[in-house]
Amino acid sequence: MDSGDLSWMLISTAMVVFMVPGLALFYGGMTRSKNVLNMLLMNMVCIGMVPILWVLVTYTLGNSPNDDGGGFFGGMFIGNFDFLGLDELTGDAEGLIGVAFLMTFASITPALISGAVADRMKFGAWVVFAAVWSILVYTPVTYWVYSGWHVTKLKPEAIDFAGGTAIHINAGVAALALILVLGRRKGWPGDAMKPHNLPLVMIGTGVLWFGWFGFNAGSAFGANAQAVQALINTFVAPAAAMLAWLIVERLRDGQPTTLGAASGVVAGLVAITPAAGFVGTTASIVFGLVAGVGCYFAIQLKSRFGYDDSLDVVGVHGVGGIIGGLLLAFFADGRVSGGLNEAGVFEGGADGVFFGETGLLWSQLIAMGSVIVFSFVMTLIIAKAIDATIGLRVDEEAESLGLDVAEHAETAYS
Repeated sequence: MDSGDLSWMLISTAMVVFMVPGLALFYGGMTRSKNVLNMLLMNMVCIGMVPILWVLVTYTLGNSPNDDGGGFFGGMFIGNFDFLGLDELTGDAEGLIGVAFLMTFASITPALISGAVADRMKFGAWVVFAAVWSILVYTPVTYWVYSGWHVTKLKPEAIDFAGGTAIHINAGVAALALILVLGRRKGWPGDAMKPHNLPLVMIGTGVLWFGWFGFNAGSAFGANAQAVQALINTFVAPAAAMLAWLIVERLRDGQPTTLGAASGVVAGLVAITPAAGFVGTTASIVFGLVAGVGCYFAIQLKSRFGYDDSLDVVGVHGVGGIIGGLLLAFFADGRVSGGLNEAGVFEGGADGVFFGETGLLWSQLIAMGSVIVFSFVMTLIIAKAIDATIGLRVDEEAESLGLDVAEHAETAYS
């Protein structure tokens, strides 16, 4: 990296860190007022706990430079301090910025799950779950997606630019498994459980959108043409998704809503994430439109099938990630992800169905399907183990009183 590349990666890393409090505000405004502090803390504790695990354990397991991609983890060693540069006052800047940038992704992924379990999960159980899930689910999945898919001999290999499969599908499926063990909120779906502070939701949406430019454009790992393409796609796709969501709301429900606008933005951001550096600008509009409509209808499924996904993590992140991964198989444009080789000759990147290559669709289906099955089963096991030991859920009295008082002895508003 030259100084320009390194500067962009420093900025991108800070922007993604900022997404965690943004997510906390987004989720916090959507909860009832008696649980808002609990939701804020469930998110913020991830950025306190996961980075420590990342430095000591999970980075080396998920991103080992010393493995050929053929194992379950990247490297079965812990605390690779020499590689991280932590054994000296100064470390390798290029290596350390990679560790730091990827650390932000590891931190926000379990935080995404928290929205599904709002209003009823013990805080202590959440801390244990987030730590164990980060090690046993997130770490191997992120390794498979970015290092290990070649062991399946898929041609072409599955692709995921910034975490559609590794982060959003992974978190959305895990959220579904966790809420099936946790159970419904008291009174759901009969009682109205409306967001208590929509301005807070909109502030959180703005913070998330801002941070997502670092999330996606930073995944080019340099200040280059692919980063610029990822940035504009991260602008256009959520804009289209917001409009699509509002139009569907107006046609079906009679009124467009601020919550719908915020949800549409996030749906578009999720969908474009796996494709941000692999598709052109016009294609990203399609991603947004499909995600806005698709995720709107996906969140209706929880009432039909009876799973209490409090803040629509399954419908927005899980389904949005699947939409993005599938559309990528059709719209991937090798001209966007290609570049000059050592001889100075342009080599194209991955092409999708609309550019004459059908193999990518099969690879994407296998990659996403594998993560869906693994994440669901492992999360189910982790959730049941925690429930059988310390318990997942607060008692009825604490749920009625509110988790802010019951779990933290605080109130957000006095």
